[in-house]
Amino acid sequence: MAHMCRQLIGGAASCAGWVGVIVGTATNDWVRTCEYAVSTCVRMDELGSRGLWAECVISPALSHCVAHSQILSLPAYLQTSRALMICACLLGLPAMMLVLMAMSCVRLQNDTAAVKLRRARVGGVLFILMAVCGIISTVWFPIGAHRDEGLMSFGFSLYAGWVGSGLCLVGGCMILCCHGTDPRNPSRENSFYYSRKRGGASPLDPPANHAKNAMV
Repeated sequence: MAHMCRQLIGGAASCAGWVGVIVGTATNDWVRTCEYAVSTCVRMDELGSRGLWAECVISPALSHCVAHSQILSLPAYLQTSRALMICACLLGLPAMMLVLMAMSCVRLQNDTAAVKLRRARVGGVLFILMAVCGIISTVWFPIGAHRDEGLMSFGFSLYAGWVGSGLCLVGGCMILCCHGTDPRNPSRENSFYYSRKRGGASPLDPPANHAKNAMV
């Protein structure tokens, strides 16, 4: 029961983290920048918002965004962060499918405990890779933005990426820690053999009373 609970909690945390990574990748409110002094930007209510796909100017009356169309002219930190977040989003689909098929409550044809354990381990590793990609991207991006422009604050998208990456890391570790019984070493209580005379399954070891009656 505890094994199944860890599987469910790890799968739910990883799924929520995957959603957070997708939200952080799709939105453009990663960092808030200021071209002038911070006090000037606050007084003029004019802030810049930068993300993976566009750079916006936010003001009370107008919000204008310019897409990053020239890929070759983009800074290295932005291109790397974009590539890492895309990889994290794409890794989420096979990882989630493997974890779902490794659940104890899901049974497929010709499925064994060894196959389920292998699927769970691969899915957990993929979620941990997602977390590593997300953490590197969400840490490197604000550092690079601070070097280019005056970094004022973090945006909603960056927090979503941090939370999503953390949940993927926790969920992946929990899934890897869910080790069931070793299918290669079955217990003697669950061992059966087939008897042609009776046409059914019988215990591997005959009862002791039966042996005594045969001797008499």
